[in-house]
Amino acid sequence: MITPFQSLACPLDGAPLQSDGSTWRCATGHCFDIATQGYTHLLPVQQKRSRDPGDSKEMVAARRRFLNAGNYQPIAAAVSRAVLADLSLDETASCLDAGCGDGYYLRQLAAATPDRQILAVLGLDISKWAVLAAAKQSALNPAGRPNWVVGSNANLPVLPGTLDRVLCMFGFPVYAEFARVLKPAGQLLQVDAGPDHLRELREIIYPTLKPERSAEELAPAGFVTLASETVRFPLELNGTEQIADLLAMTPHLYRASAEGRAKAAALTTLAVTVDVRLTRFGRRAVG
Repeated sequence: MITPFQSLACPLDGAPLQSDGSTWRCATGHCFDIATQGYTHLLPVQQKRSRDPGDSKEMVAARRRFLNAGNYQPIAAAVSRAVLADLSLDETASCLDAGCGDGYYLRQLAAATPDRQILAVLGLDISKWAVLAAAKQSALNPAGRPNWVVGSNANLPVLPGTLDRVLCMFGFPVYAEFARVLKPAGQLLQVDAGPDHLRELREIIYPTLKPERSAEELAPAGFVTLASETVRFPLELNGTEQIADLLAMTPHLYRASAEGRAKAAALTTLAVTVDVRLTRFGRRAVG
């Protein structure tokens, strides 16, 4: 069963937030409204680097169409298995998706969570358009509703030591913050592109490909590596819209030249390799 995560912290002073009808309040009087769509904006103006940070409305729409078509379902299944592994059924576990986008992976997690497992879930993204899309789709999901917040990984509005799992899906990890909000036995699950991820698309839009980084990477500060697995499968895309959506939801849309983007736009079919690495990190004991 999925329930909303309640251990939110005020983004201005770090004090616990208490639910008060249609608002969240801290003891010092800071107040944050819950939007009618069911999300809360916890990204103060002084923490923004731009007027409208994160993915645009168009990028969010492209990602929603692509993911809801089931194209990355094997990744979602692997992530759900990793989240639920080793969780106790005797107490409520908690999970944050740090950079949740439109909430696809949390919706898949909700569907995979057994009835007897209680999982308190929080989806956070710096893009208000992504969180709005997540909240709207979550309202239609009978498997349970997470809490959705607009916020930053650099200053998570979460109380220290309250999470069992943190997800970072193709995102921007801030390891010090992840370590702060995880419980002593908590885990970070990170998904990154592998060396062959979307190679066929990259070969079309770039003149040459950059050398790949070493697959062996050290655990980030504050963590130890527990396990790593590769999720790899072929993907056939048919139609210009699916190909355009894939390009729009990746950094390649902005990195490619106008010529490269034009080559992608001319495609009507595309066979690509999906190759990602799912790594489980454990929070390193302090002291």
